[in-house]
Amino acid sequence: MLATRKSKSLSCLIGLSFIVSSVSAFAADDPKSTATPLTHQQVRSAIQVNLEQNMYSLPPRIQGHYGLRMYRMTGDEKYTNAALIDLITITERQNYFACNIDKPKFIEQQANEAISVLGKGPRAKARKKALKPFPEFIFYSDILLRYASRTDELGFMGPCHQKMVTALKAYDLKPALTDPKMIKAWAAQLINYAYWAEQLEVGNYVDDYKQAFIAAYPNDKDSELDKRQFRNKLYGMTHFIFAASGYYQQEVSAKEFKWILDYFDDNIDRILTDATDDIISEVGISFYLTGLRDHPVIKKTQNHIAASFNPEYQLIPSPRGNPDMVMGEHRNVLAMMLLDWPETLHKGPYLAETKATKKYLPVQVTPKNVTSKNK
Repeated sequence: MLATRKSKSLSCLIGLSFIVSSVSAFAADDPKSTATPLTHQQVRSAIQVNLEQNMYSLPPRIQGHYGLRMYRMTGDEKYTNAALIDLITITERQNYFACNIDKPKFIEQQANEAISVLGKGPRAKARKKALKPFPEFIFYSDILLRYASRTDELGFMGPCHQKMVTALKAYDLKPALTDPKMIKAWAAQLINYAYWAEQLEVGNYVDDYKQAFIAAYPNDKDSELDKRQFRNKLYGMTHFIFAASGYYQQEVSAKEFKWILDYFDDNIDRILTDATDDIISEVGISFYLTGLRDHPVIKKTQNHIAASFNPEYQLIPSPRGNPDMVMGEHRNVLAMMLLDWPETLHKGPYLAETKATKKYLPVQVTPKNVTSKNK
């Protein structure tokens, strides 16, 4: 059985490599090739081969991001080891941050450090300015919630889980989550935090954030949004749907998110003109996640994304033409998902129940259905 599976995987890789070689040769030999669009499946397959051939050169976080999404698209256990690499990494992080919460000035120091590495560009400056009234928010949200939620998604409680839960319940995220300046600095991240808090049962902030988001970005004021703010609004909207789905683990209600889907439909022309390829893919995927598989917006976004593929680099480069895989994995795995959405989504992977990973789990995690006096 194992030999058969390996044989099938090898055949698949050889087939995909042939597609990539053909695409590359076609682009190189035919001066008119840029006028002949590739099929959506050819683009998707070429990106997959390129990313997977270079996967071991990418950081653990990027490998984990890719592996989780590919598992949820395919259910193929070969992607669970990438999720395991991610679990090992975030367990070490949670062990450090969660287990040291009660040390004097630890939270303040770590929050200041997290703010200091945000960068120096316009977006980073806006985020730093927005965080000034809420200096510790980034520690509770972008550190504790981020690591604990991913550990939870994979079926575990991490180190010092109860200590971390107690701290999160004691800290009110609402003032920062509902602040207009915060929303206009990082809308998508905030809705992630709201859903993660709900996932971990440490707070209910989703409705409050939705109201604050709509107030910060009323549709009748769209003409006042520059390109950067328009993108931030779109990015926030897609993440309402993504976070509700558990990040591609299950479909969600089209009725619940009608206010978002209608907005995308009404503004698709501006979206295709002003949004990045990452966001355009997310807009199309939002319709898939809500079960609207035949909606016209999907085809429009697919055609745009397929046309953004660069045969020379075998992927979709950044808006400035940068083919760097570390920066571009997010953009390209989203493109793969949009161009070849599955019939069924797959939850997990639950690594304690998976043959390929259950013997190699970090010792500091506990499966959620197991209690431990040490946690």
